[in-house]
Amino acid sequence: MSEASVEAEAGYRGAWRSDVPPPPLPRPGPLGWFLIATRGFGIVSVLLLGVILILPLRWVERLFTGPRRPLTGPWVQGVCRLCLWIMGLCCHREGQPMHGPGAVVANHSSWLDILVLNAAMPVFFVSKSEVAGWPGINILTRVTNTHFVTRDPKLARQQALEFASRTRAGHRLLFFPEGTSTDGRRVLPFKPTLFQGFMDPALPQDLAIQPMSAVYHAPAGEDPRFYGWFGDMGLGPHLLAVLSRRRQGSVTVHLHPPIQVAGETRKTLAAKAEAAVRASFA
Repeated sequence: MSEASVEAEAGYRGAWRSDVPPPPLPRPGPLGWFLIATRGFGIVSVLLLGVILILPLRWVERLFTGPRRPLTGPWVQGVCRLCLWIMGLCCHREGQPMHGPGAVVANHSSWLDILVLNAAMPVFFVSKSEVAGWPGINILTRVTNTHFVTRDPKLARQQALEFASRTRAGHRLLFFPEGTSTDGRRVLPFKPTLFQGFMDPALPQDLAIQPMSAVYHAPAGEDPRFYGWFGDMGLGPHLLAVLSRRRQGSVTVHLHPPIQVAGETRKTLAAKAEAAVRASFA
């Protein structure tokens, strides 16, 4: 895994900005605040219960299956599905998760991707190491086995071996090759540097990459970019705007056929994965 690939995987290189200003976020009315309170309480309760119960499940896994996650992966998937149900956002999945060793790459539209993509299939997100220190978020990332990457060329080889070890254990690490989130209506060019990490000889020979597309459909009457989180949009106002919506829209997750890594280069892998993801937005 090269220095460039570590840098690409470690996080965002600046927020994406559209030529058209982001849609104004509606201010919640009395009903909106009621929905924020009830949905927020339900989601927080589910997440807390999920964190508490995942600890004994993780202990059972370590005892009987070592580094594999046959219990906690589906458990996190169920928690995310329940959170989306409480929110009222309908999530549909098309296609089947891959079999065998591999990783997942997807477009990135919103903070909602954390719930949506995990609800579609058990995955482990790849994030920059700084997130590990964020209060509150650091607990969730640690419990859900988020894979942290540091922008340090001296640690590149060590991180490549960790990536290979988790892949051999059956973990589906999920990467965002765009490098930032968008308005949910487009796919930015995939950065080929990310895919250099899949060329490491320590990885399984039959490694494959499964492209995944998350296509959001705004609630009736709202801007089509309603669920997109981009530019200078604050997390808090966007979160409140989504939770306060009486009738939510929906999201469709497309699981595309896996791409075998053998015989490919980082550029061809990036091009094929991008084409698969982009096809869902045609």
